[in-house]
Amino acid sequence: MLYFLHGTDSTQSRKKLHELLDTLHKKKPDAELFKMEGGEWDQARFEEFIGGQGLFENKYIVVLDKIFENEEAKERITDLLKELSLSENVFIFIEGHVDAPTIKKIEKYAQKAQKFEEKEKTVAKTFNIFSLTDAFGRRDKKQLWILYNQAVVSGSEPEEIHGILFWQLKSILIALGSKSVADSGLKPFVFDKASGFAKNYSREELQKMSAQFVDIYHNARRGLVEMDVAIEKFILRL
Repeated sequence: MLYFLHGTDSTQSRKKLHELLDTLHKKKPDAELFKMEGGEWDQARFEEFIGGQGLFENKYIVVLDKIFENEEAKERITDLLKELSLSENVFIFIEGHVDAPTIKKIEKYAQKAQKFEEKEKTVAKTFNIFSLTDAFGRRDKKQLWILYNQAVVSGSEPEEIHGILFWQLKSILIALGSKSVADSGLKPFVFDKASGFAKNYSREELQKMSAQFVDIYHNARRGLVEMDVAIEKFILRL
């Protein structure tokens, strides 16, 4: 039996987890409870839970807490979803953000799948997402990372953050290859700032980063990476 709780509102998802455990404990008072996290992934032990049972034929309740943070675990578990759903034991997954293709696979086999999302915060209306472009242009990794996290907390979508950073990158590349503002096709203010930022990067670095931004977009659309994670990794390598 498989239960799947996920989403960005960890307070509500964990509240639901405890409610579910209380209900299961009443139904299966002799069931043994186990917990496994991503850093504790043990494939052999996990697979024993699927068909195994404790002494006196007691059942298992297995809580998998953010196990998908371990890519090896995620890949193996998604291969065993049918077996989990048919198991006499209970598997409860509690995750944060999960990519759409994985959610679709799990929902096909889950006894119950529930998403918990935080409500948009008021700060989203006051955060200026264009502040990211200046920090990026200055190559101020620390400030860019701080602003990136503020943008996430404010409710900015990963696609919006990706788009604004990619726009700044392309503006710098255009300014670098143009003799004048008229030649660039950019607005004077944008051209002047981009020209100033160009001294912080080599042309080769900018071209490499441009290819990385394209890869992030397409790989996220294919479900191969999570865009927010990929953007943060890009910033930290700046």
